[in-house]
Order: sequence, then structure tokens, then C-alpha cells
Amino acid sequence: MVKKISLLMLLLGMGLSLMAATPKRFTLVIDAGHGGHDTGARGAFSEEKDINLSVALRFGQLVERSCPDVNVIYTRKDDRFVTLHERAAIANRNKADLFISVHTNAVARGHTVQGFQVYTLGMHRAKDNLDVAMRENSVISMEKDYKQTYQGFDPKSSESYIMFEFIQSANMERSVDLARLIQRAVCSDVGRVDKGVHQAGFLVLRETSMPSCLIELGFITTPEEEDFLNTEDGQDNLAAAFLKAFVKYRKKYEPHWTVPTQGSSPISIAPAAAMKSAAAVQPKKVKRVAIPTAPAASKSKEQEKVERPTKAAGTTPAPQLPEAAQEAIKGVVPVFKVQVFAVNRQLRHDSEQFKGHEDVDCFVEDGRYKYTIGANTNYNKIVKLKKKLSEDFPNCFIVAFNGDKRMNTSLAIAAFLQNAKRK
Repeated sequence: MVKKISLLMLLLGMGLSLMAATPKRFTLVIDAGHGGHDTGARGAFSEEKDINLSVALRFGQLVERSCPDVNVIYTRKDDRFVTLHERAAIANRNKADLFISVHTNAVARGHTVQGFQVYTLGMHRAKDNLDVAMRENSVISMEKDYKQTYQGFDPKSSESYIMFEFIQSANMERSVDLARLIQRAVCSDVGRVDKGVHQAGFLVLRETSMPSCLIELGFITTPEEEDFLNTEDGQDNLAAAFLKAFVKYRKKYEPHWTVPTQGSSPISIAPAAAMKSAAAVQPKKVKRVAIPTAPAASKSKEQEKVERPTKAAGTTPAPQLPEAAQEAIKGVVPVFKVQVFAVNRQLRHDSEQFKGHEDVDCFVEDGRYKYTIGANTNYNKIVKLKKKLSEDFPNCFIVAFNGDKRMNTSLAIAAFLQNAKRK
């Protein structure tokens, strides 16, 4: 035990010395979790390692394009196995200013959980946090001589996590700050379920000597989240939110730093869907259906279970939209609604699922009955309505329509702002 504590104190000292030697150029290390023979968690049709890598690369590319003064280093850029020890060593060798590790969460089969989380190194001994940390740390058993490399650390022993209290105290405040910025950006801009910022004993964070955090993108074992995490729009939107948080972090801790830009154009950190060509953001026609007053055919409670919405909520777009996007919203007066849930069957008007709310509407999209409450061309009023509805429907989000066609919410907001300026 004395040997372990001495080693950890040495690591802490190394961390402090590295912080003192500030590099001339800001260095960000992005770590795509798992890889190679270590697949990480598995979903119905995808593997964690692939999702982690894709999101990590997209985030890094955004930083490289938007902040050319940042030296972006990846622990892996392809499907290869990298030990947890080496991931941290890459950051330490390069005297990184920030370390961000990207992962995807999972739960046992038969359980359904949704939500985005960010972890920092700490010792909250809540069972859920320990379970997550132990699952991610268990990969060290795939490494040769892991017991010697990690000084007797047992990823399945809660006692081993006591030693985490001795390290990174100097970086804790910034790490938590970064985690909160990421959590806030993703949940507000991308509309993910907010499962909060936590502390846990992730081994990959233990050995880094700079502010760091570990991101859990969502639950690959939940069908809706697995679908979202495997879409280009979903991955692009997450990466854009990470960039937004990263920029805010640097502005806070480097007051004199200004966001570098390519030319005179401002950096766009709006959801990527709003930045696509007009052809790619064409509205999707949906079928509006009336809500029957007569009882529908009875089905089992399991069949009647509500599918919680996970689609990204709309956010205010960047100050400037590409010409294609501007053309797509010309003359459009969108109608905003709050989608509260989706089910596989049509519900009657007095269904308990509506929790007593009226002004309920329904449309069919992708074979699902999607229910909305409220309708207004004023986006601000719908935002207020969404806030009220969140008490009964925590996972509700804003959708937009152009006539009978569903449209991208970010573009709809841009159209609303454009129309408001003309008045």
C-alpha cells in the first residue's frame, strides 16, 4: 500500500511540473475509447469502438478547421488496440493542455436507459458510477502484464479506487468545468437526455497530468440511442457541441485568447444538419392523422409502452448560414410544435399517455405515431411551452413543419429569426 501511495504521489508531482511548463501551442489530445480486438460495448448492429472513433475524428477535424492554433493529437485514428496506459502516456509525452476521452455507455440486456454523461476523475462511491468505471477499466485485463503495469490495480475492486483521491487535485476544478460545459452544450444544442456530470475512477484519467474528462455519448444498448449514434447528423451534432464547449473553456481560462478564424468568416458551431446543402435538407413529407375518439383495439401494456424521444432539439443557428441553407428557408413560415412521445400504435383522444393535456396532434413518420402538443409560428412561445411540458414529458423536444412537411428544426429557427427581422 505504501508503494502504491508513493507511486501516486510521484505521478501527482509529475503532473504539477508538466502544468508549470506550459507549451507554446495549445495541445488537445482526443482519445477514441477501445479499438482493435477490444470492441467495447455492443449494440444490436454496431460496436462502441467504431462510434467512439467516428465522433472523436469529427470533433478533432472541427477543432483543426476552426482553431488552427490548436495542436490536435489522437490516441488512435483507426481501428487499433491501444492500452489505457499508452493513451495517458501519449497525452503526457506531448504535454497536453487537455485530454478528452470518448466512449459509449451500455446497460445489461433487458434494461433501457437513455442519456448523455460526462465523467471526471474522482471518488464518488455511488454504485452506478463505480459500475461504469469498472466496466470501462476492465479492458486492462486484455493487456499483457497489466498487474505490473498498473501497480496491482484491480478493476473489479472498490478498494483500488481509494488511491484515485491522491491524484489530479490541481486539475480537478478545470476538469469539472470542462465536463459541465460539454454536458450543457450537448443537452441544450443536440437535445440529448441529461444524465449529469459525475466523478468516477476511470483509469485512463488517473494517469493523465492535465485537465481531463471522459464522455459517455449515450447507450448503445438502447435502440433509439444506437440509431442516433450511428447517423452522420447525430455524430456531427455531437462534435459541434464539443467544439462549442471547447471554445468556451479556452475563453474562460485564457481571457486574452480570441477564436482564430479562417479569413474573416466567423466559426460555425451550429448543428451540422443546418450546414448541409439544400438538397440534403429538403423537408420530409409526413402523414397527419386524426386522433380517434373511440377506443382503439386493445393491446398489451408492453405494446403500448411509450418510445421516449431522442431526436435532437432545435437550437439557434450560427450567425451566418451557407447560401444553400439560406435559399432553403426563403419565404418559409415554419410552425413549431412540441413532440412529447412516439408509439407504434394510434392512441385514443382520452389516453392516459397525454396526462390530461389538450391541443394534441399526431403525425405518422417512419411507421410510428408521433404525438405533439401546441402549435405556433413564434418559436419563443413554443420554447416556453416546452419548458412547461417538460414536467410531464421530460424528454420532449421541439419539431418544425413547413405546411404538411417536417423540416429541419435548426433551419426552421433560422427562418423564424429571418422573418422576425423583416417585421
